[in-house]
Amino acid sequence: MKVKKYSASTMGEAMNKVRTELGENAVILNSKVSYTGGFMGLFKKKMIEVIAAIDPDVENEKMEISRVKTKSSASIIQPVTEKKEENKSNRLVEEELKELKQMITTLRSKNQFEKFNEDVQEILFHLKNHDVSDSALFQLGNQLEKKVQDGAMPVDGRDEWVTREVKHFLHHHLRGIELGGISYKRKYINVIGPTGVGKTTTLAKMAAEAVIERRMKIAFITTDTYRIAAIEQLKTYAGLLNVPVEVVYKIEDFKKAIDKFIDYDHVFIDTAGRNFREKKYVEDLQKVIDFDHQMETYLVLSLTSKEKDMREIISQFSSIHIDRFIFTKIDETSSYGSMINMMSEAGIGAGYVTNGQDVPEDITEVNENEVVRLLMKGFCHERSSI
Repeated sequence: MKVKKYSASTMGEAMNKVRTELGENAVILNSKVSYTGGFMGLFKKKMIEVIAAIDPDVENEKMEISRVKTKSSASIIQPVTEKKEENKSNRLVEEELKELKQMITTLRSKNQFEKFNEDVQEILFHLKNHDVSDSALFQLGNQLEKKVQDGAMPVDGRDEWVTREVKHFLHHHLRGIELGGISYKRKYINVIGPTGVGKTTTLAKMAAEAVIERRMKIAFITTDTYRIAAIEQLKTYAGLLNVPVEVVYKIEDFKKAIDKFIDYDHVFIDTAGRNFREKKYVEDLQKVIDFDHQMETYLVLSLTSKEKDMREIISQFSSIHIDRFIFTKIDETSSYGSMINMMSEAGIGAGYVTNGQDVPEDITEVNENEVVRLLMKGFCHERSSI
């Protein structure tokens, strides 16, 4: 039997201590009131002393009785309660199935590269964590496996060798797909895409390069008349760059703006961000902008988006000729494989990646070195921690 003594200023406080430590089935063996402290018999503090105990065997027996009672009472629970319990049970089953599916996916992921050498597996798993497509990874794995078997992988400088091999693979994987920023061969630079991907800020960064680094005479056109804030945002950037901006509502306004800026080197065009699932949005866009007019068009995609959504966006804008992708918000994700997957599937290269809101700093022109740098980020650290 477990026996303990408790002291408190009130009986309620003492009982709370007993319940907390010994539980509801504790037995009070004795209690008394005592007085402590004080001065010359005055101001003494009242204290309650309680001696409590619990028998482990009795406690176990009561728990078993409680369990049986609970089980028995379950048979007479009202139908509404049974329905609630059934729903709760179904939710638990669904959660367990979801966890099981995730576990199976993880196991498959761990085993899918088992045919490759351990060194090759390490590289593939790293790129898998970046969400590079399985088809690309198996192609890379086959190439690396042959070279590793032939003894081409050095002991010293291994990471540099791996980086070169990944770059070499991407060069062939993206063969015929052009990378790089504005060509400046066409007068009009246009950005399109869904809402929330950062089109206006990205356009301002691109325009800043033309003004500050290339000393070009540029202007802005915006068709984003749905959001006053977007117009004001572009006007703010225009003011900072000391360039004019025209707001257009229909194709006639667009043609007038083109005539107005006929003597300018380049015109940067901002478009409204709308729900990309609405085909009408793309149709409305084509009613306002003449895409055949010396236009270089960039489709802006956020790397925080799901690949499924990216594919839908690309499909929705397929009626418009897209020259390059721009991938934004790379600072908000640690996975960059979607860039490779989208470029490979669509046959369209990337012009820029952006990593913040600062204009003009947070933008980088895309080339093979930049793509490899992003994909191999953390690889050396991962290896050193194994």
